[in-house]
Amino acid sequence: MLEGLLRLEYRGYDSAGFACLAPHDKRLAFTKVEGGLSNLITALEATPIDGHVGIGHTRWSTHGVVSQRNAHPQFDCEKTISIVHNGIIENHHQLKNKLIAAGHVFHSDTDTEVIAHLFEALLVSHNTFKAALVDLVNQLEGAYAFIIICQDYPDQMIVVRKRSPVCVGIGDDEMFIASDILAFADKTKKVLFLPDASFALLKADMIELYNFTGKPLPIRVQEIDIDWKAHEKNGFEHYMLKEIYEQRNAIHATVSFLRSINHRLSDYLGFPVEQLKDLNSMHIIGAGTSWHAGRIAQFFFESIALLPTKVSLASEFRYTAFFPEQHCLHLMISQSGETADTLEAMRFINSMSLPTLALTNVASSSIVRESDGFLLTQAGHEIAVASTKAFSTQLTVLYWFAHRIALAKGIITQAQFEHAEEELLIAAELLENNIENYKLDIIKSIAPRYAIYKKAIFLGRHISYPFAMEAALKLKEISYLFAQAYPAGELKHGPLALVDAETPVFLFSHPTPLIYQKLLSNAQEVKSRGGRLIIFAFEGQDELCQLGETVFIFPLINQYLSPLIMTGIMQYLSYQIAKELGCPIDKPRNLAKSVTVE
Repeated sequence: MLEGLLRLEYRGYDSAGFACLAPHDKRLAFTKVEGGLSNLITALEATPIDGHVGIGHTRWSTHGVVSQRNAHPQFDCEKTISIVHNGIIENHHQLKNKLIAAGHVFHSDTDTEVIAHLFEALLVSHNTFKAALVDLVNQLEGAYAFIIICQDYPDQMIVVRKRSPVCVGIGDDEMFIASDILAFADKTKKVLFLPDASFALLKADMIELYNFTGKPLPIRVQEIDIDWKAHEKNGFEHYMLKEIYEQRNAIHATVSFLRSINHRLSDYLGFPVEQLKDLNSMHIIGAGTSWHAGRIAQFFFESIALLPTKVSLASEFRYTAFFPEQHCLHLMISQSGETADTLEAMRFINSMSLPTLALTNVASSSIVRESDGFLLTQAGHEIAVASTKAFSTQLTVLYWFAHRIALAKGIITQAQFEHAEEELLIAAELLENNIENYKLDIIKSIAPRYAIYKKAIFLGRHISYPFAMEAALKLKEISYLFAQAYPAGELKHGPLALVDAETPVFLFSHPTPLIYQKLLSNAQEVKSRGGRLIIFAFEGQDELCQLGETVFIFPLINQYLSPLIMTGIMQYLSYQIAKELGCPIDKPRNLAKSVTVE
């Protein structure tokens, strides 16, 4: 259990807990701590508990402050029912008030505890275990996954899923339940992904699966082969640094994968590849880094495939007017394939029978199972919260797909399409070469110089503006420095008031002469007001370079791939600044890798 929790700690680490049924008397024993999993391990070493049936959890706080009492597992009144839970119970206030009126006593501020008390009450009012469960799940509103163990049913475990990921690993007379198959990757290859709105009753050698009406469901077991050893740090100090350096190979692997599926692309798209020529528009939806990738890709689809493209932030999408369009492809981007806002946006679009295509790094994810079609990055598992190789491989797929649509529409030739694939491989080499060219300077002088400031401004134009947004996100999420991105042309409309000698300004240039000249003017505006410029420039942009306090120079490349070759240096500099400040780089405070709650 602890080994599995260690692998999944990237999902949350505010507090941690473990509960099991003691083998001798089947009573619940538990330990809960505030802080990371290391605190739980220390507590269990001091006072060991163990059993044959157990549940554990690392928490990312949504309801209630970070504290021992709010840590999972949570319990019923008599502590005979124990539960761990991901997601949110949206009607927990109403349920809690009813339960308190009925005499239940609560010991936490979590929505999770409501489930335990409600189940306790329903076990009394129903004749069967299963009937109580059906009533339970039909009273809960929200997106959630939870696991229950009970003293009165010591050989069983309950697992429930509604719009939140959970899977079951099937071993030899043993079962594993987790939100991610990595938790039991080397224990079994047989996996059951619970369908949405379903619950399962498990014993060591048995699974019963039901929908929320209590109707039995077929059990579809898949064989998944994942090697956990591939996810170790391999000598790197942090996962993030390892993943920065894995980008070259990840881009190569992604291009190789895309080439391998090109002749059977219809199988992945969910519609005949010939229909690509009929597309009239594209709608991209994502969150965080995936949204930034979509913003960059808007330039790919509009300029290369000549497709009008809209990019929506997933968390805002369902609360704005939606106008269905004929021959529009809705492209959903999610690193984990479990991003709650993106999934809900996709489900809304699916409900209107409009085509959806998922772009993700996880073939076994919810977004792949629920979309009409999917494309996969080949980044390998990403452990660090701050996305690196997932971002660069998303750009790789999006650039490739824009060219594939252009090919289908007759806008480019087969030779031009193959040239675009080669360009991606070249960009991968440049990405890594640039890190090697500058890393000693970054370590020795550049990162220490800029780690002393409390805030920073990031500027870009055209395709380098959404890249500036991603760069600002990288710095703020791992170094805790306030960083804000602006379109460089907006400086005089307000942001220029922020420029002073204590606010470094990161400016990302552009390879084309017209946009370069505009950025040069913006850089001069900053310089004339005493701003400290960190310039990401391209070869031949000497006038811009002369304005920079710090300058990184990149080879001239196709304008649409300019963000990709700047990616490595941008990430490495943020990493090194965070390291200089002593920040917990792989696990930034308040953040989790997979945002599975809205």
